[in-house]
Amino acid sequence: MTRMFALAGGAIAIAAAAYFTFTPGTPGTTAIDPFVGAANAQETTEADTSAIVEMTLGAEDAPVTMVEYASFTCPHCANFHTSSMKQLKSDFIDTGKVKLIYRDVYFDKYGLWASMVARCTGPDKFFGIADLLYKGQRDWVQVGNDTGTIGALRKIGRLAGIEQEELEACLQDGDKAQALIAWYQENATADEITGTPSFIINGKMVKNQPYDDLKKVIEAELGE
Repeated sequence: MTRMFALAGGAIAIAAAAYFTFTPGTPGTTAIDPFVGAANAQETTEADTSAIVEMTLGAEDAPVTMVEYASFTCPHCANFHTSSMKQLKSDFIDTGKVKLIYRDVYFDKYGLWASMVARCTGPDKFFGIADLLYKGQRDWVQVGNDTGTIGALRKIGRLAGIEQEELEACLQDGDKAQALIAWYQENATADEITGTPSFIINGKMVKNQPYDDLKKVIEAELGE
């Protein structure tokens, strides 16, 4: 299926892709459809990405910088965030050894809507809302229709403490949506991202893998 982006009535409408199935606990990646970038390149050429904020965890001066490319509708990403992420945070992020930079990838409109909810109040609540989105991914992705999905995402936003008026403003911000897509395309193209989750650790591409193996890669960068 070709995934295409289009701007309609001030809000982004993206052709929804099939939900990928996977074996729980098995690291893997969801492939990025190259037609996504090509289809929307003309739409986002003029988008202003200067106001888009990098979402980060960890010390600014951490010796290891880890960039994660992930999508809220990617099941392998949900698997990573509901399992390995807790260990990564405890072992390396909270100890000042790793700075994590989270970058969105958009396969479909649902992933974009989820990102707009997560980013609604800025960096302070982003990772908390991301946790809720990944933990409940099957519930809101597999609703089967736009109305049900957006309703489930609104519920997550309200659960995170976002006021209804602010939440609606975030979801209706068409300029922000276009900027987010352009920003994703710029980053993913520059870093040659082909699937999610993907990691760049101190400038080196690292595939998704069991946490014990990922830990060894980080420890090697730390000289441990």
